[in-house]
Amino acid sequence: MKIAVCLRRVPDTAEADVKVDGTGKGIVEDRLAFTINEADNYALEEALLLKEQRDAEVSLVSVGPKEADEVLRMGLAKGAAGAVRIDDKELQGSDGLALAEVLAAYFRKNPVDLVFTGCIAQDVEDSQVGPALAQLLGWPHTSYVVKLDCGDERMTVRRELEGGFLEVKDIARPAVVSIQTGGNTPRYASILGIKRARTKPLEALEPGAIDLDTSKAGEAGSRTRLERLYVPEVVSAAEMIEGDVSEKAGRLADILKEKGVS
Repeated sequence: MKIAVCLRRVPDTAEADVKVDGTGKGIVEDRLAFTINEADNYALEEALLLKEQRDAEVSLVSVGPKEADEVLRMGLAKGAAGAVRIDDKELQGSDGLALAEVLAAYFRKNPVDLVFTGCIAQDVEDSQVGPALAQLLGWPHTSYVVKLDCGDERMTVRRELEGGFLEVKDIARPAVVSIQTGGNTPRYASILGIKRARTKPLEALEPGAIDLDTSKAGEAGSRTRLERLYVPEVVSAAEMIEGDVSEKAGRLADILKEKGVS
């Protein structure tokens, strides 16, 4: 069984002072650390668990600049057998659908049994690539998966729904599966794994090498376009109401009257 995991390189902004750059369409990256997209890390762990259960071959695929090799090496250190990076110099401005077009072109030339993606991209906060990729390939898709059991030709997945419910689905392979965070515990790369990762294959491809129709990728091929990125203005502030219960209630009633709420 061949499993491919799509990895995205993203900035770690959890505790950083994020500033918009001069273009108004990006952020200042000079002092930011970059890492594997969080949900993709869970997708990688799910693939590695399946590899241990069924002796599967796990490979990694990323669309990005040479700097993305860093996160691919991290995935190789955890146990993936090889990695491919599709260079994005000609693909700048690609939205979720355009990225799915790039990946679909790659997988048409390099077929696999399963493609794992994260359920959401933490930098752009969308969940488009997995479903769009499945549609372009004509494969079944399921998202927000927290557990899966893989048989010879089909698999049973448990996916998270709103309100804490779980849905159980049976789907055929090949398929695209988007993994939810929290369904497993991503492993750390061992020292030995890091050393071995240096010798594992990491191939860089130009879009032409995968027969990509470039009119369907990049800004020209995207259905959505980023117009502006900005920090929202603070236009109001909270008022703390002091006093005992009756005083607070009276003040709250006055505020509601002033705002025209009846």
